[in-house]
Order: sequence, then structure tokens, then C-alpha cells
Amino acid sequence: MKLKRRHHFAAEVATSSLNDIMFFLLLFFLIISTVANPNIIKVLVPKASETQSLNKKTITLTVTKAKEYYINNKPVGKDNLEQDLIAATRGLEEPTVVLYIPRDLEIQDLVDVLKIGVKNKIKVVLATERK
Repeated sequence: MKLKRRHHFAAEVATSSLNDIMFFLLLFFLIISTVANPNIIKVLVPKASETQSLNKKTITLTVTKAKEYYINNKPVGKDNLEQDLIAATRGLEEPTVVLYIPRDLEIQDLVDVLKIGVKNKIKVVLATERK
């Protein structure tokens, strides 16, 4: 007499290691996303022992070594800097511009930007890095 077993083979997927893999992928992408920010123009800003952070909405103005101007990472000509800065700060209660300027650029370039801010009643804050 032949007896048949009623036990059928069921396919299984081993998922015990998937938790570890997902954890490492999540950790990897979190670290990479904080390190790599494509919306930043690299500028060596001056160093300061005391820094202050701003909690309100600000406009970023970046000046490169080649004296190229960027308002919120958009290139702007030096001749149109004042008009574009006014347009960018329009509608803000207290317009504040964070100025990223290289530490080895001439002081006159800094003064020119500050003069635009004073003339149009825009608060200009110089970005620095901590020592």
C-alpha cells in the first residue's frame, strides 16, 4: 500500500537580513544627503569666534573670487545687482540678505554690496565660519 504525504512544499523567501540592509541604506542616504548639497556655491568665508543664526527667511547673495554674483544660486550681473536684489526682497517684512563673500576679495567689493543694502533699507549680514 502506497501512502502519500499531504505535506506540500511551500516556497519561502528569507527576509531576516532585509531589515539590516534597509537600515544601512537608510543610514547611507541620510549621511550623503547632509554632506552633499548641490545648491551651494563654494566660497571661503571669513572666520569668526562668535556666530549668530537667523531664524527668519533670508536671501543669499554669493560673490565668488571671479566677482560673479549669485542671488539664491541664480547668476546676476553686477550692473543688475541692485534691481535683482530689490526684486528678491520685495514682499518681505524685514528684508535680510546673507552675504557670502570670499575672505581674500577686496574690501571695496564688500562695501559696494553693503552700500546697496543701506540705500534700499535691506539688512545685510556677513556669513562667517566658526574657528
